[in-house]
Amino acid sequence: MSGNTALDYIQHHLTNLAVGEGYWTFHVDSLIMSFSLGALFCYLFWLGARRATAGVPSGLQNFVELMVEFVDQTTRETFQGKSRLIAPLALTIFCWIFLMNLMDLVPIDLVPSLMYAAGVDYFKILPTVDLNVTFALSISVFFLIIAYSFKGKGAGGFAKELLFHPFGPWLLPFNLILNIIELIAKPISLSLRLFGNMYAAELIFILISLLPWWIQWALGTPWAIFHILVIPLQAFIFMMLTVVYLSMANEHEEH
Repeated sequence: MSGNTALDYIQHHLTNLAVGEGYWTFHVDSLIMSFSLGALFCYLFWLGARRATAGVPSGLQNFVELMVEFVDQTTRETFQGKSRLIAPLALTIFCWIFLMNLMDLVPIDLVPSLMYAAGVDYFKILPTVDLNVTFALSISVFFLIIAYSFKGKGAGGFAKELLFHPFGPWLLPFNLILNIIELIAKPISLSLRLFGNMYAAELIFILISLLPWWIQWALGTPWAIFHILVIPLQAFIFMMLTVVYLSMANEHEEH
């Protein structure tokens, strides 16, 4: 790996494998890892469904049924309305982000060292430390919010909400500005919350790896144990906020 100083080491571990220039720069490592983990999620749940039996269930079947029941119950309690998309969407978001976050528990130098030996200078295996990934997820949610706003309120109802809520028709410009800011803030907060928490955790792992080997385990082990709670928590928060935002968008205006 390039560089001999601590700063070089940190920059190396926080640099993506990129191709292209400017706007058309693609982070290849983030794309490979996110699509691979998404495919793994689909395969595991497909395999669990295919091998489902009415007799003694396997461990995979138990896990799949547990996840489906948990997400289904959560969405039923949170989403006010009927939609065949919400529960599968919530399940996909939770499991996909969980798997991506889980890559943070892989030893910090393992994959970069292997890739460097294979001739690849940079390779980050934690997709949620890439703003492009977290923003892509949140922008997808943003478009769904717009779609559900039209679906639940209709074009006229959505326009009325944007123009007349919360201060009435006399402050129409202020209403429009506030509502646009609120809409834009939702995907920004979703993406930055996930990115910020995972980036901070990854950076601490990197800093711990700079310490002498005999103290790395003393600091790294408790941080990894604590991070086991952070990984599903961040996935759950992203899922729950998505369901809440879509529920709010789908609500009919009562007055």
